[in-house]
Amino acid sequence: MPRTDKDITVTGDRPTPPDLPELPVIFRPRLTRIILMSTGAVVFTVLLIIAVIVPVSASTWGLGDRFTVAGTGIAAWAVLAVLSRPQVLADRDGVTVVNLTTKRRLAWAEIVRVGLRPGDPWVTLDLADGSTLAAMGIQPGLAREQALADARALRALVGTHSSAASAGRG
Repeated sequence: MPRTDKDITVTGDRPTPPDLPELPVIFRPRLTRIILMSTGAVVFTVLLIIAVIVPVSASTWGLGDRFTVAGTGIAAWAVLAVLSRPQVLADRDGVTVVNLTTKRRLAWAEIVRVGLRPGDPWVTLDLADGSTLAAMGIQPGLAREQALADARALRALVGTHSSAASAGRG
């Protein structure tokens, strides 16, 4: 049973700050995802209705044309689904960053810093090898306060788990 003080919670032998999220945690731009998937559904539905209700006698549209219009709706929805894919998954062993077309797994010790400066489109992770990785799952575009809270939570997790990993090696 965890012991709780007013500033920290001790679970086992490792203290954790009170605002540290419980693992595993997924950070994703929820509002952006809802808007993109809803828009995709509406576009597909409208194009499907157009393909179905255009009268055969009043149109020069054949069956292939109708399938093309409906297929365009499916393609638009698929593109919007890819745009809604980004997320950052933090678990006990590290962080998985899922961007539009890539997925990368990082150990806690590989992440040096979590950055989100004013005007940045998403969080960036400075890595131990000197490179930077975009973490598109935390974006301040439509939900700025949520993105800031998510960035702070990820920063706290990195600080806690990176220091625990380096203490375990020392």
